[in-house]
Amino acid sequence: MDKYVALIPARGGSKSIPLKNINYIAGKPLIFWTIEAALACSMIGQVYLSTDSVEIRNVAEKIVNKRFKVIERNSDTATDIASTESVMLEFSREHDFKNLILIQATSPLLLSDDLNQAIEIYEQKKADSLISLVEQKRFIWREHTDGFVIPLNYEPLQRPRRQDFDGYLVENGSFYITSKEALEKTKCRVSGNIVYHKMAEDTYFELDEPSDWIIVEQLLINHKKSAQSFRQNLKKIKLLITDVDGVMTDCGMYYSQKGDELKKFNTRDGMAIELLKEYGMKIAIITKENTKIVEQRAKKLKIDNVFQGIDDKTFVLESLKNKYGLDYSEIAYIGDDVNDIPVLEMVGFSYCPNNAVDNVKKICTAIAKENGGNGVIREFYELMKK
Repeated sequence: MDKYVALIPARGGSKSIPLKNINYIAGKPLIFWTIEAALACSMIGQVYLSTDSVEIRNVAEKIVNKRFKVIERNSDTATDIASTESVMLEFSREHDFKNLILIQATSPLLLSDDLNQAIEIYEQKKADSLISLVEQKRFIWREHTDGFVIPLNYEPLQRPRRQDFDGYLVENGSFYITSKEALEKTKCRVSGNIVYHKMAEDTYFELDEPSDWIIVEQLLINHKKSAQSFRQNLKKIKLLITDVDGVMTDCGMYYSQKGDELKKFNTRDGMAIELLKEYGMKIAIITKENTKIVEQRAKKLKIDNVFQGIDDKTFVLESLKNKYGLDYSEIAYIGDDVNDIPVLEMVGFSYCPNNAVDNVKKICTAIAKENGGNGVIREFYELMKK
């Protein structure tokens, strides 16, 4: 029995955009975007596309993958008034699984990273269900009486700047997670203790009207260009600088019975550093701490550039840049906390663990799937290999 399966409903009776699920958008049929995102999520066992349309089935079956299957959707669950829950319950009666991930075909901006991170949240919180949300920074008003309106989420006399406004969370309809047990008990896609995964702001758009199609297609094209730029920037990197605590370690403070401080390093990070050096990359460590442990770890990994007890990391960054005759665009930095931000903002490629503080995650070029100490540098190497 699969722990997680994905279900993508795709009926053929769309009124606003006929057969929109197989219309081409940014170079491929619409349904391909979500199917590919689900298949790229290693946590998902099987991916199912449920459809009542022969045309949609014929297009979808061009994707050949043993983890993907097109299944028949009953005509009763494919009408204009049928709920998505009816499709989910139909599927649940006929398939064995523990947790179901409902993915909307009209959300092509969904990424496999969104699914991976959501599953982690769902499991860590031991939740009953999960919804995908986006943060919207808009001022909301409601009609009150006699045509007058009142604000719901801010005070006009203290109107906040956008950067200081917390905004509010909106359901973007991209995907949902629930257990088979909860679904069959409540007949609802979300129930019990509900957690959320926050997606990128542009995923607010869904493909319901022709005007949405123009916006989302341009966003997909921009994303593809950004991905190409991402790879090009990564290929320029000649020097990798990393913090220690929270990156190479799990940020824990361990002590022996004698009071000696201990740190846990990841063997795969060590191998990644060796491989990066074979790749021709220079490696450096900059850390605020000053311990023999880091000195010994660096010695074992044959890292010559080790700077400990550093408060102003930008000064060391500048000296390394000059030492190797590099441009900032040729330097990558991995950090996890606020003291890393000045360096992260200067380098060509900024990277952080998945459990880095929010202010760091907001500015980084990319975020690792793993937490600090669990192979973040190895993930960086894997990115370099692609």
